[in-house]
Amino acid sequence: MEDAALLRPESGSTLAFTVDFITPIVDDPETYGAIAAANALSDVYAMGGEPQVALAICGFPRDILSLDVLERIFRGGRDKAAEAGCAIVGGHTVLDAELKYGLCVIGSVSGAGLQQTNARPGDRLVLSKPLGFGIAAQAIKQAKLSGADLATAIAAMATLNKGAKDAALAAGARAATDVTGFGLLGHLHHLAAASGLAARIRVRDVPILDFIRDLAEAGLAPGGSQKNLEYASPHTQFGEGVDAVDRLILADAQTSGGLLIAVPADRESELIDELERAGSLARAVIGELVAGEPGSIEVTPD
Repeated sequence: MEDAALLRPESGSTLAFTVDFITPIVDDPETYGAIAAANALSDVYAMGGEPQVALAICGFPRDILSLDVLERIFRGGRDKAAEAGCAIVGGHTVLDAELKYGLCVIGSVSGAGLQQTNARPGDRLVLSKPLGFGIAAQAIKQAKLSGADLATAIAAMATLNKGAKDAALAAGARAATDVTGFGLLGHLHHLAAASGLAARIRVRDVPILDFIRDLAEAGLAPGGSQKNLEYASPHTQFGEGVDAVDRLILADAQTSGGLLIAVPADRESELIDELERAGSLARAVIGELVAGEPGSIEVTPD
């Protein structure tokens, strides 16, 4: 299950194209537009591509919200896409009872890119953003985040995965995926299955936002995260010491999460250095891919 479809014309660059949209997770319209755009652009970065052009898609409740709100959402998305070097050249808006906004994106991919089918046994698994955005979004809806924690979560979700993509390609990575709606366990299962491999990860090495565990223990997790855990559990062996909160965080449904990168073991340190230069929010080696039942995951505490 690749993050974007690839089109390889007889001549010219390979094209990656994808579509994604989300409902609001913050109140500010520009911020919502920026996060939704970053989330949609991420699928192209996960393929090793560069976004080139996009169309906006929006469902808008005209009887509830003013056109000024719509304009501000579009402005936030436009500015975030411009940061990525991607022009929004049009789109389509429909009347809808529930607000939703996102992008249909076309990007270009040079060389082999980063396809989930290309991982090899022994590849290290490296995560470029911390986990916890789904739990954070639930806390935002219930006004349970401090101002500082809210700013941290927003900044992380609005961060493009361009730097992580560039770092992955520079370090010779062959495969990647972005950690979004299926959570870390779901996306890792897809990547491992696509390459015919199993995976091992260590909970202690998985980065999470500092305030997320307390929120999870307080029951502030979206229903999608629990469904993700149910989906991943048949493929996942949890070791002794991996508690219920750990499992839920590993399955947390992310919005605009980071890249999960499979890099050859002998280039692991190079990738970490490249991610540091790119300013990635996390540079965590969380496990490895190994020979075994395709798509199976072993989770150990350390």
